[in-house]
Amino acid sequence: MAQDIGYAAEQDDTVREWQTRAIARLRAEQASAPETPLIELPLTDAPGIRLFLKDESAHASGSLKHRLARSLFLHALCNGRISPDTLIVEASSGSTAVSAAWFARLLGLPFLAVVPACTAREKILQIEALGGTCREVADPRTIQSEAARIARECTGYHLDQFTLAERATDYRASGNIAQAIFAQMADVPGGLPRWIVCGAGTGGTATTLGRHARYMGHAARLAVADPEASVFHRHYADRSVSRVEGALSCVEGIGRAAVELSFTPEVIDRMVVVHDGAGMAAAHHLSALMGRSCGPSTGVNLHACMEIVAEMVARGETGNLVTILCDSGERYRSTCHDPQWCEAKGFTPDDAHPALARFLPLMPDLARRAAA
Repeated sequence: MAQDIGYAAEQDDTVREWQTRAIARLRAEQASAPETPLIELPLTDAPGIRLFLKDESAHASGSLKHRLARSLFLHALCNGRISPDTLIVEASSGSTAVSAAWFARLLGLPFLAVVPACTAREKILQIEALGGTCREVADPRTIQSEAARIARECTGYHLDQFTLAERATDYRASGNIAQAIFAQMADVPGGLPRWIVCGAGTGGTATTLGRHARYMGHAARLAVADPEASVFHRHYADRSVSRVEGALSCVEGIGRAAVELSFTPEVIDRMVVVHDGAGMAAAHHLSALMGRSCGPSTGVNLHACMEIVAEMVARGETGNLVTILCDSGERYRSTCHDPQWCEAKGFTPDDAHPALARFLPLMPDLARRAAA
């Protein structure tokens, strides 16, 4: 018996040493990674108002979810939940899974993503290229329970972004997206943002932004852009609403059928409801304007910004706005940026917010490209 106990203790020491090295590796990755850039979109006919994109596509794994995936791994490691041979499982419409696959490869861990069958093929290919495996499910509402089941049956670990996003990310610490935005905006003429605009998938990013602004005493207000089909804006208006039925949003990564534990409506100052077609049209418009492809969740964010800018202009207000460029549109060539896919969904350029043409006009050749 004494030998058995000693062997178990030796195994525990080996695992603990691996966990320590893994944590150090993640901390080193964070410390060495360059901060993502802040890009201004020059507005016309909006005196005293400036709009900036926080370009999270510049992360090594290509999206806003890089920060979240790192935090989820650190949360698990610091809680002693991951060992050198643990299967990592996550439920995701794509971008969190891509980032999780990136970090799993960094740590030499096997990774399995449970994704809706409607997920853009480009993201599935990225997950597989990073060494991950995808399990596709027909009903997007079941991805979380399916991921939990697989992790349980395989003695793996479920990252569980929808539950843990807000607690895994420390809103007080350096390195979170809110701290980065305020640090960068401090050097911008006009100063800290009047509005920060983001979407909500898990709710973790919105919660971090809202909490950090309050913690630091910033006056910035938080607007969350939410697809029409999502439950979040309904729950914001009426806390008794926790679920919606029917078709889900075509915008991958944001909007949910059920309120997630990481969604904290009390830190949000307003919700902007965005039709899927309007988000797609804004993504096309922005892609043409920037000369690079942007994803649909970024389009939803931009639509909400245009609504706020129009209101500020009408009231004679000035100030800076910041929103998030979540990921590249290259991940959505077969969906958002496929004209046939958009046509089949009934999305057209006419869905665009009229403020886009007013405040972010395209040159004629770019306008034709956006409408193509």
